[in-house]
Amino acid sequence: MLEGPLPRRWAHSQGVAEQARSLRPVLADDGDLVEASAWLHDIGYSPELATTGFHPLDGARYLRHVQAADESLVSLVAYHSCAVVEAEERGLLALLKDEFAAPPDDLLDALTYSDMTTGPDGTHLPVERRLSEILERYAPADLVHRSITRSSPMLTRSVRSMQGRLAEVR
Repeated sequence: MLEGPLPRRWAHSQGVAEQARSLRPVLADDGDLVEASAWLHDIGYSPELATTGFHPLDGARYLRHVQAADESLVSLVAYHSCAVVEAEERGLLALLKDEFAAPPDDLLDALTYSDMTTGPDGTHLPVERRLSEILERYAPADLVHRSITRSSPMLTRSVRSMQGRLAEVR
């Protein structure tokens, strides 16, 4: 659903899944779930699914209602990478929280790590570079720019948490 219409987004998703796979030593039994959520985290960008314009919500709704996906997977997609901050900027926070339960923090950190250390072309990069790359794509007045600016400390904290967990098992 992304490969044809959004090949760059598809390349990003592939890179995010690769990063998620690298977390298996830390995630144990949750490795498959986090990798699946990495593959699907941006599915809501698909032109076929974009109804609200907020890709975590559109993707999670599709996964729940059309694919009957596991609720653990659905909640990771709905909340990935500090989606609550952008939902608030869009006036959709109450809707997001009403429709979807928040996932466990450790699994959300794993997906956030995978997303925030993967560039738009699927290459792996430091979180600081990823955040600056996103900010460069959007004008300061854009709600995505505002959301990333607000959520940068939380996104960085999630990445650092996973880096610490990885260091413990290596």
